[in-house]
Amino acid sequence: MLLFGRDTELKDLAALVAGNGGSGILIEGEPGIGKSTLVEQTAADATAAGLRVLRTAGVEAESNLVFAGLHRLLYPLRREFDALPSRQFEALATALGMSDSTDEPSIHLVGLAALTLLADAAADRAVLIVAEDVHWLDMASAEVLAFVARRIDSEPVAVLATSRDSTTSPLHDTGLTVMRLGPLLDDDANALLDTIAPNLPAPLRHRVLTEAHGNPLALAELPMAAADLTETAPALPLTERLERAFSARGSALPGPTRSALLVAALNDGDSAAETLTATGILLDTRVTSEVLEPAVAARLIGAGSGTVTFRHPLVRSALVAAATAEERRGAHQALAETLGEFPDRQVWHRAAGTSGADENVAAALEDAAERSRHRGGAIAALERAAALSTTPVRRADRLLRAAELAVDSGHRETVERLVDTARMLPLTAGQEATAKWVLSGFEDGMRDNPAHIGELAALAASVATDGFPDAGLRILWAAASRCFWSEPGPDIRRAVLSVADTFGIPDGDPAKLAIDSIVAPFERGEQVLGHLRVLATSTGRDTDVDHFLSSAAYQVGAFDLAAHFSAAATPGFRAAGQLGLLTRALAIQAWSLARLGDLTAAAPIAAEAAAFALETGQPFMHATVIAVQAEIASLRGDYAHATALTAEAERTGLAAGARPVLATVQLTRGLTALGEGRFDDAFTDLARIHDPRDPSYSLTLRACFLTELAEAAVRAGQTDAAMELVRGLEPVAASTPSPALHIGMRYARAVLAGDLASELFAVALAADLTGWPAERGRLHLAYGEWLRRQRRVVESRTHLRTAREIFDALGFTAWSERARLELRSAGESSPNRDPDARERLTPHELSIAQLAAQGLTNREIGQRLYLSHRTVSTHLHRIFPKLGISSRGDLAALLPTLEETAS
Repeated sequence: MLLFGRDTELKDLAALVAGNGGSGILIEGEPGIGKSTLVEQTAADATAAGLRVLRTAGVEAESNLVFAGLHRLLYPLRREFDALPSRQFEALATALGMSDSTDEPSIHLVGLAALTLLADAAADRAVLIVAEDVHWLDMASAEVLAFVARRIDSEPVAVLATSRDSTTSPLHDTGLTVMRLGPLLDDDANALLDTIAPNLPAPLRHRVLTEAHGNPLALAELPMAAADLTETAPALPLTERLERAFSARGSALPGPTRSALLVAALNDGDSAAETLTATGILLDTRVTSEVLEPAVAARLIGAGSGTVTFRHPLVRSALVAAATAEERRGAHQALAETLGEFPDRQVWHRAAGTSGADENVAAALEDAAERSRHRGGAIAALERAAALSTTPVRRADRLLRAAELAVDSGHRETVERLVDTARMLPLTAGQEATAKWVLSGFEDGMRDNPAHIGELAALAASVATDGFPDAGLRILWAAASRCFWSEPGPDIRRAVLSVADTFGIPDGDPAKLAIDSIVAPFERGEQVLGHLRVLATSTGRDTDVDHFLSSAAYQVGAFDLAAHFSAAATPGFRAAGQLGLLTRALAIQAWSLARLGDLTAAAPIAAEAAAFALETGQPFMHATVIAVQAEIASLRGDYAHATALTAEAERTGLAAGARPVLATVQLTRGLTALGEGRFDDAFTDLARIHDPRDPSYSLTLRACFLTELAEAAVRAGQTDAAMELVRGLEPVAASTPSPALHIGMRYARAVLAGDLASELFAVALAADLTGWPAERGRLHLAYGEWLRRQRRVVESRTHLRTAREIFDALGFTAWSERARLELRSAGESSPNRDPDARERLTPHELSIAQLAAQGLTNREIGQRLYLSHRTVSTHLHRIFPKLGISSRGDLAALLPTLEETAS
């Protein structure tokens, strides 16, 4: 089709090609508006410019064929698969059906394999990825393309995609520049019509222009459907009118050709041999490729190289819509007979060819769901199986199982639709409880009624009693998690704990430790900590175990152990491509390291966790990590940035009632107010965490921020109020050895003791603070300040000097400055603090630099951070000038490795 009125779009697309990658454009618009024409022109220009063009397209009939779109895109690169790292090769080979593995490959590991493959291919010449009709791409392929699109900013790879309006493809959230195609202007529409139908009579010409409304495909096709454009013809939507024009053209073809076209339109592949074989089965006669020739002549399809391709998606949908239900079922049944070598494709055609309920086909779909290489395919199979189920109980079971998988995949709207459908059926008590649990799965129950936590615990016990202990434990874990994000009260906590104790899980089992620590962090704290200290010597054997233990350590205030266990868990999650769980492990690690004072390690970990939280659809984990980033910014003295980040985190936290997020927000506000000298505000902000009526109240975290609270109280003249809060925690401290709580209590007792504090400071400093440098620094600073006020100036200098050195090393800018001011008042000057080399880098750059300092290659760094090795190289070349070095060999002298930092 000729291009009229698209000069601006062509210029932007030419710039995409000329830029040799690193960006992408998503063309949106209604059917026939000219998306494909622009794509063809751009692809031709890219080829002429020396780019390699790799193409795929979504096809409605293939939307349930897992990884079909990715297979089409990467097939030209199949000879390069062997060069991939082993885990990436295994994931990609499994995804594309080139492996005998039955395990579901991680979508993110498949994405990394695709990114590596494309980046390597682009090293020879730039690559243009063309993905048309992404609204019809199978979900697995769309998610992989989205993964790639987010990571091409430093690659000679460009993405050009097309989509209809109002779609929910993952590619819409990747930062691609959206190009909206509207109707042609009147002059352009007239010019296009002149080239297509120059001799059209004036009345008909006017009707075509009116009906087409600037749609190029309509301008091309409606003149050939003149009979449908009479003044008395019904007013139809443009898409429907175009479909009628195409179906009218198809109805004029010979009967066997019409049958072959219907088979081709319903086929989830483009093989001409499949179409001809199935058509022969349908007609009970042998057919040859000649049967398709009339359709080619009518410009409905193209046939060549063993494939059948439709001239436009509307041709395909028109042929399907024009057929009767019986004709469609017959074509599907014929395809099912043809596809015996492809059981997963075959079962979908069996299902489509079935009218009414059929338990055999439903069971076959259930089997296909088990075999699916992507949960999106499994969800679709289970939903269709539910529709074919012969009893309401089986239908509900399949719908709810599909909903559970949709929770794991992050598809909120799908979950709500499936559960709503299930609830139209008579549900058993267990099914209703499952429905409630599934619906609250996205927010860890934060928007759920806390009373439902007790119901979940009861459901867990019932499921376990029925002989499904693993499923019961999973539900129990969900109930326990809700006790962290919300505050259900002591009665419900006791009920959950009672159920946990009936499961027969040994006390030292990691899952039991995690549950006990969340539900009863103080009552079970001593027992949990005892096991954690023993288990800390055997990390790295089981990723899930390390993750459970990191959660347990975090809950009982052992942040040094939490950082240790989470650091042990992250390599396993990285290697397996489990970015959702990796996000949670990184969040615990970043939160704990920030509390310990290791900002250099915490900052890049938090940045990575924030990026992965967005990518994996975990808004509350994202808010948690944003709050940690705000804390880091405040400790570094960047109060404007800290304030902006706290506001961002609070928006999510308040909307969902996420207490840990809001508690961390209040901590940062208190730190910022302390740094700015607003001591009354600091105390008010921090005291809110202790008020059960406040949304930021957290049973666990209120015991973790006593150092900051006590300091604010002293400076704000609120020592009595602070002492009351500390006295309220004395019984808790007596029942648990929580390190964070006891460190805070010792500090608070000392600074709130007034003139009698010397002995209490000595007790606090004598405690084992190995691994807690920030707390040691705060103690030395507070003791030095107290000594100076007592006119013990010489003694004060030693403590103030130690505090200054600790805070300089940690990058606590505001705290360093306080120590310097106190030292100056004590008669001692301090050298100016030069910014550490690490502070010149962004958190993302610091991650890469630290890994390079360990000696990892660019490819190894890319595998760790889910980037291509070329992107890593680009970042390193930006990092060197910032650090004043010329090669990676100089990095080790400037930066500690991650292992050193973690220890």
